[in-house]
Amino acid sequence: MSTSFLIKAVTVVAIGLSSLGFSGLTQADDGKKYRWRLAETWGPNFPIFGEATKNMAKMVKEMSNGRLTIRIDSSNKHKSPLGIFDFVKTGQYQMGHSGSYYWKGKNFNTLFFTTVPFGMTAPEQYAWFYHGGGMELMQKVYSQYGILSFPGGNTGNQMGGWFKKEINSVEDLKGLKMRIPGFAGEVLARLGAKPTNIPAGELYTALERNTIDALEWVGPSLDLRMGFHKIAPYYYTGWHEPAAELQFMVNEKAYNSLPKDLQKILTVAMKAAAYDMYAQSYHESAMNLATLAKDYPNVKMRSFPKPVMNAILATNETLLKEFAAKDKMTAEILKSLSDYQQKARAWTNLSDRAYLDNFDSKVSVAAQ
Repeated sequence: MSTSFLIKAVTVVAIGLSSLGFSGLTQADDGKKYRWRLAETWGPNFPIFGEATKNMAKMVKEMSNGRLTIRIDSSNKHKSPLGIFDFVKTGQYQMGHSGSYYWKGKNFNTLFFTTVPFGMTAPEQYAWFYHGGGMELMQKVYSQYGILSFPGGNTGNQMGGWFKKEINSVEDLKGLKMRIPGFAGEVLARLGAKPTNIPAGELYTALERNTIDALEWVGPSLDLRMGFHKIAPYYYTGWHEPAAELQFMVNEKAYNSLPKDLQKILTVAMKAAAYDMYAQSYHESAMNLATLAKDYPNVKMRSFPKPVMNAILATNETLLKEFAAKDKMTAEILKSLSDYQQKARAWTNLSDRAYLDNFDSKVSVAAQ
């Protein structure tokens, strides 16, 4: 779906709802123009992630007829790729675009709104956010900082990372310096690895200079552009981020200062941009995987051995229980995630998995 088509479609929907009398979209033009700024973790012209913020801002401008415009400042402008939380909290920026699990130092519970190892797939996660109570829990965590948080685009299932050396046993994880954020970093640390978080613009250099031994980033959608395959030949399948949802953050006071119709336009645009980013990420991964196989035969695709995965899974379960026992909010979030995943996965298994098990090797030739 092209961005221009997406903008037109969302605009038509917004106007249509307004004409039907939805009070949330009633025009409240007080003649005032709102000029906002958004700080993003990503560098200028960053593919997929940066495109999501641009798409959102363009939709907002067109749907509001220019009453609300959003200037996007990339990390080269504000100089703090991991400072987005504070920018939005203090009101220095009205909006931000980043990953919720980067803020575990602010509040540990923020990381669960990006992903959980061995957790939900992207469709399951979106259903949890919008219909299973996920949004309410996320706002409960962020509201204490004067921030509203919204889904900001999903990468889908991520790859397990690029490694300079093959992982054959749990012993190979000990002392491993790896860029891996979120709860997965906590899991690997318990197994003896040394996880760290490094901004995207510094990843290649860190891997090249042996500051780290391995890294996970996203998947073929972005990894191929980053050039990691030139340095680390082993490319592992994932376990840690079965779906990774980015986030739009909005300063609550700034949001409340908007007329109701602009609030609705903003939320609709964020939602549309998030879904479009997921589609784009999926598309790019599919296309780039084919390129990897064709043009880079030296890349060695691997899955972690079963003993390694069993150790990771057991450690993950132990840590989740430990953290849930320490904090009531953590326990509430994890129970919601677990209960919803159990129900959603039953449907996933009966629908998607059953279909793929029966037909994944077959391609329709009806159109040929």
